[in-house]
Amino acid sequence: MLKGFKDIPRVVWLLAAGVFVNAVVGFTFVFVFLYLTGPRGLGAAQAGLATGIGGIGLVAGNFTGGWYGDRFGHRRVLLAASAVGGLLLTTFPLLSNPALYAALPLAQYASGVVRASNAALVAVTVPEGARRQAFAVVRCASNGGFTLGPPIGALVAAGLSYDWLFVADGVGTLFFACWTARVVPARGARGSAAARAGGGAGAEAERGGVLAALRARPTVPVLLAAILVVDVVYRQQYSVFPVFLADHGLDVRAFGLIIALNGAVILLLELPAAVALRARPPLAVIGTGLVLVGAGYAALIAGAGVATAVTMMVLLSLGEILYKTTATAYVADQAPDHAVGRFQSLYAGVSTGGVVLGPPLGGALYAAAPGLLWPLCALLAAGAGALLLALSRREARRAARAAAHGAAAQGRTPTAAPAHATGT
Repeated sequence: MLKGFKDIPRVVWLLAAGVFVNAVVGFTFVFVFLYLTGPRGLGAAQAGLATGIGGIGLVAGNFTGGWYGDRFGHRRVLLAASAVGGLLLTTFPLLSNPALYAALPLAQYASGVVRASNAALVAVTVPEGARRQAFAVVRCASNGGFTLGPPIGALVAAGLSYDWLFVADGVGTLFFACWTARVVPARGARGSAAARAGGGAGAEAERGGVLAALRARPTVPVLLAAILVVDVVYRQQYSVFPVFLADHGLDVRAFGLIIALNGAVILLLELPAAVALRARPPLAVIGTGLVLVGAGYAALIAGAGVATAVTMMVLLSLGEILYKTTATAYVADQAPDHAVGRFQSLYAGVSTGGVVLGPPLGGALYAAAPGLLWPLCALLAAGAGALLLALSRREARRAARAAAHGAAAQGRTPTAAPAHATGT
């Protein structure tokens, strides 16, 4: 398996180490609702409003981080956003409740910018053909940190106070800024950004901008739409799913163990899957992943027992392994040189859109017609997956026709196109 990672630059491994440390202490978003309704004394509606506004900040940061990076350099933007976000988090214990309504979305906005900038930095550092493995390494580091973080955070909150969670998260974010400044060479980062920016606004105007780039790559908007739909479905595991379990007699401990199963499956299988499937058609891999997400929610139609919940989470985790890393790499491979960061921001934004849209949509449907939620989730995810699978087959046929025409033009018998040819 190690041969599959030989093309990943050393800087990506070092970045992944920083991501791991930051993820271990990045546990505040798990406990923020409890913090607001507990020590801060807010009601559930007020806390829900504050966290919802924070979610909007996170999505907005994901959408814009890559745009800043294409203009100013991804390393520079990552450092600035990490510094601002880290300083904000460390001040949370000192802020009044009204000030939190402003500070929370700002901190989440900075977090979204960091996420998009980090993805763009990996994309411009890693050569095409090794990006799936590179993004898998970073995701594995992040998931490993997240697996350790919440239990540690619970101990800190119970033994010390919730305030220390924000201090630790802020210090961890500042550490990530310092670590990135050390391991990512400034000259190389500026050079990559400059080369991909193509010489500034004039060159971008000559190329027609991002909208023109998307029109020239029609599979990318289709993929982004499918990812947005699936992310709304995917996020139900954090909102309605625990309520569904509680309504059927399974308490929060069961939910915690089932969520932990998600991290365990990803840590065990994501890196081997990235290597084993690196030559497979990306849209087919992504589409299969979305179908598996739909199959996971379909398992809940049978009811809320331990067996169905575990089946749901295993299928969901397998689908996540297939689609998230592959989709991130596909968007990076499709991006023109002057817009790598903006393409990554588009993907990062739609892939977190469910943070804002998922809970209210899922909650409203569950309250009105609880029996419809899981069948609809299964249908939406499977339908999005089937669309991408059909698109993958169409691209394969197009590649085969192009190969046949090229062979005919050279006066020789065409050979069959390889099964994994998709034009990425």
